[in-house]
Amino acid sequence: MRANRRLAQLWFDALATELGASAGTLDTYTDDLNCYLAWLEEQALGLDEVGLEQIRGYIAALDQRGYAGSTIARRITVARGLHKFLIAEELGSHDPTSNLSTMRRPRKLPFVLSIAETEALLETAHRLAADPAVGLYRQAGYARRAALFETLYASGMRISEALSLPSDAAPAGTRMLLVHGKGDKQRLVPLHERAIAAIGHWQRLAAAYSGGAPSPWLFHPVRNGSKALTRQAALLEIKEAAVAAGLASPERVSPHVLRHAFATHMHANGTDLRVLQELLGHAGIETTQIYTHLDTSRLHQMVRDLHPLNEQR
Repeated sequence: MRANRRLAQLWFDALATELGASAGTLDTYTDDLNCYLAWLEEQALGLDEVGLEQIRGYIAALDQRGYAGSTIARRITVARGLHKFLIAEELGSHDPTSNLSTMRRPRKLPFVLSIAETEALLETAHRLAADPAVGLYRQAGYARRAALFETLYASGMRISEALSLPSDAAPAGTRMLLVHGKGDKQRLVPLHERAIAAIGHWQRLAAAYSGGAPSPWLFHPVRNGSKALTRQAALLEIKEAAVAAGLASPERVSPHVLRHAFATHMHANGTDLRVLQELLGHAGIETTQIYTHLDTSRLHQMVRDLHPLNEQR
């Protein structure tokens, strides 16, 4: 129905402009929203004709299609957000999800590298960046890789935040970076000496290759400083480095894994959860609390593997 899609587009536009939703969130919500609208068309229902019974029918339909519980929960969240928006904008007469109990998503712990594995990844990147025998172009690329990995692990910032840093973000002597996070919120994140040195090495090699041509971006392709490095390129590079470092599960390593490593290692070494929330740029403490679950998971594993009375050890 055209009316449904027109109203849904108004909500989607508000997500993108007023609420500052990321491109990844919008892509995911597009699929979820289209799923809901398609179901409404199958049922010949307008958005204002949906009641609690119909919402429950939608959940049953998703379950019958074999969707995971986390996917169903997210799709109901999208439907709930749409109806709440229509009420707030006086475009709907009622919210059919208001009496629907919230579906709890199963908590999925992120994949995290140990300190030894993280060091192996970083040292491999530095070793490649220190070898001039590979040629200036390749060495500069390796140096950028080492600088990016060090920056992610030193600060805990998101890969999107790192790739949007300007070229003058980390001048010599700096100890903090100003990061623009989700919803254009700003925060200061730490940067240790090894990360600063790695950035300086990358910038010197990049300038030598380009003949000193400036770039507006801190992390950019060696051959083209006019654009920022892409997320896809960063993902490919860290997987290559994980293989070169001999990590056990290189296919699971991503730039975001270094963010998890930063948070997990900082919390394990005694960093207060509220401080960690601020460093990571989390809107709520409940997101940061997943790192307490990671600690608990590690304790269970240690008991299982190391306890003298465990017969299967």
